[in-house]
Amino acid sequence: MLFSPKEKGQGLVEYALILVLVAVVVLAVLLILGPIIGNVFSTVNSSLV
Repeated sequence: MLFSPKEKGQGLVEYALILVLVAVVVLAVLLILGPIIGNVFSTVNSSLV
């Protein structure tokens, strides 16, 4: 057997940590790029009016 029965929940914890890491990266990217994307939409909106 490769894994002992005690390590059954280890995979779930690892997936949860990866999910948290991805969420933190997405939030950081949105905080950095959010104002830039907002300015682009404002420029497009003002050029259409």
